[in-house]
Amino acid sequence: MNNWQHGFYKLTAEERRQRLAAARQLSPAAKEVLANTSSDLGDELIENYITDYSLPEGLALNLTVNNHHYTVPMVIEEPSVVAAASNGAQRVSCSGGFSAPRQERQLVGQVVLDEVSDKKAVLLWLQEHQKEILTIANQAHPSMQARGGGAKTMVVRTPGDFISIDLGIDVCQAMGANSVNTMVEAVAQWLTAKGYHVITAILSNLATKSLQTASCRVSFDQLATAQMDGRTVAARIARLSDLAQVDPYRAATHNKGIMNGIDAVMIASGNDWRAIESGAHAYAARDGQYRGLSKWQVDGDSLSGTITIPLPVGVIGGSIGLNSLTKVNYQISQIKSAEELAAVTASVGLAQNLAALRALTTTGIQAGHMKLQYRSLAASVGATPAEVPVVVAHLKQHAHVDQALARKVLAMIRKDQINE
Repeated sequence: MNNWQHGFYKLTAEERRQRLAAARQLSPAAKEVLANTSSDLGDELIENYITDYSLPEGLALNLTVNNHHYTVPMVIEEPSVVAAASNGAQRVSCSGGFSAPRQERQLVGQVVLDEVSDKKAVLLWLQEHQKEILTIANQAHPSMQARGGGAKTMVVRTPGDFISIDLGIDVCQAMGANSVNTMVEAVAQWLTAKGYHVITAILSNLATKSLQTASCRVSFDQLATAQMDGRTVAARIARLSDLAQVDPYRAATHNKGIMNGIDAVMIASGNDWRAIESGAHAYAARDGQYRGLSKWQVDGDSLSGTITIPLPVGVIGGSIGLNSLTKVNYQISQIKSAEELAAVTASVGLAQNLAALRALTTTGIQAGHMKLQYRSLAASVGATPAEVPVVVAHLKQHAHVDQALARKVLAMIRKDQINE
């Protein structure tokens, strides 16, 4: 370890920045950026903190879920995502909106036994002591049970030569990871005292007890383009959906588009988007092959779509109550419960998917995607906010656009301004 890193975590944020600047010979401008984007809250949240790294926030509009209209904050740096979510949501809203029924919501906490000599005897013993095991878990977090939650179910599995005791835990409106870990660790300690070898006790991010389904129907007239009728577009979307069910290469990109929308909502709502990502992809491979999370099919005079995805979300706990912007986002969305957030999030994912598939089957993904990228490209070459739309207008006139062209266009615009 380099000397400048020794004891780094013990320093104040300002002292860390100073030591880092000296070690990496940061310019005065770089040091100013780090200092100006720092916060007291950030220093409380993570180790070795130096500054905050911000992402743009926009609003997904026109989303109708369970006959309720939502405005949904989304945090993401990719230009086309918010536009696509709004586009897909509007097409569905014009056809009746999304349906996302309230569903079971529990997290899964694992206590895994290793070095089991007589598996059959252990399995029998665990079943006989199920009630006691649930009681031990609930005693570790009595406030959860007092709110109507707590450990509700126990399932015993035998993956390989291990024994996994899966506790289904209702964490009420919280994200609940820490609560679950506390409860399963208490069970682990109890089992250890009984002579069992516990190899791990921790929350599982494959939240199969927190599945959320969203579905919709989209009329053909909402899918049509100037060059293609809606029935043809719907049939093409259905075939692309079929491809994502049999080809993992296509499925990965199919699901990435869905998660574009879901991750952006999770970040804006203060939820653990990494946990949602891992659970979603694990669920997509639940039968041994990785598949698309959504399915689309032509159904009479409309296109029918559905998605089912693990969404163990919360509206309290974690960093939700600490971040003032997250609190504002809940005021904007008017989402009041974890169940409501799950329904909206799944619907955004399906809206995102619809917009992407419609683009793929008609104009191609690049036509709209690159036009939205032009603004970022203009900013990346130094265009001011006033210059960005002018640069974008010029870039749209070219078939091939890259950073070199953007620089050339910006230089031309500034030269013209000087000569005026």
